[in-house]
Amino acid sequence: MSEQLPKEHVDILLAAAIAAPSMHNTQPWRFEVEGHVIDVYLDGSRTLPAEDPTGRAMRIAAGAATFNLRCAAENLGYGTWFGLAPYPEEPDLLARVVLEPTGARNDDLLDLAAQIPYRHTDRHPADATPLADDVRVALLQAAYAEGAELTWLGETEVHTLLDLVLDTDLREIHDWHRRTERSHWVGGERTADGIPSSALGPRSTSYPAAVRDMGTRPADRLRDERQFEERPELAILSTYFDDPADQVVAGAALERVLLTATRAGVSASFLNQPLEYDDLRTKVQRLTQRPGNAHMIIRFGRTRTHTGTARRPVADFLPEEQS
Repeated sequence: MSEQLPKEHVDILLAAAIAAPSMHNTQPWRFEVEGHVIDVYLDGSRTLPAEDPTGRAMRIAAGAATFNLRCAAENLGYGTWFGLAPYPEEPDLLARVVLEPTGARNDDLLDLAAQIPYRHTDRHPADATPLADDVRVALLQAAYAEGAELTWLGETEVHTLLDLVLDTDLREIHDWHRRTERSHWVGGERTADGIPSSALGPRSTSYPAAVRDMGTRPADRLRDERQFEERPELAILSTYFDDPADQVVAGAALERVLLTATRAGVSASFLNQPLEYDDLRTKVQRLTQRPGNAHMIIRFGRTRTHTGTARRPVADFLPEEQS
């Protein structure tokens, strides 16, 4: 085994990692490569202090990036083993991934690697076709494989959740910190990070709706209106514990779920605003009727292919001497 990963392999691995979702597409990761070890760090310059004061969403994003890295490694012929939050004295170091050439293949990771370029957050209306039972089961199994739990919501729970969305919006009316922070990352034309206006999707004709209206600018609030599904397919992703490592686990589970959905022709978007308040987050978890800590509220559906959001160049995520 060579002492250092080939640069072209590093580029492929990190391009896959940074394709992962992150809150407002902040891409809050940085990487260090030493030999066959890739360390995944949080990038403290890309925090969301108003909407994500504890950094939980950043750690979920880092977990998703780590999962993509593992999939891409499999595609390059490497096996991986990893540790989460390995050093308490380095809180920004969330995962250490070791890559070794192997002839044994993980067919599931290899298959999911092919879905990475096609996964994106889809804020458009879904058709009325319910998800097939085998797809639902596959998504449950994907979350479980990474140590998390996915719970589908029934009609009553969906209505309760939409009430929590309304509660969140009412709280935000006078919270200029949140609005200002979001406007920094959302809207306009963007070619490297954040959410451009073109990816916001239409506004819903009804309110509250099972889609988050991310619009922050006057022009974005004049987008076309569409009717969204009356019976949205919503699920809650949770873990039993809520330490930083558990949040990274939630991110890995999230990305395995999303790539599994993409493989099945199913898109996803997020309705996470109630999770930004501790008391509402507790209420969201109660909807699952299980102990644990809610990390993501995911809306699934079948829609046409739409444009995703851009990513920064791989070199931006590496120390200058490694880029």
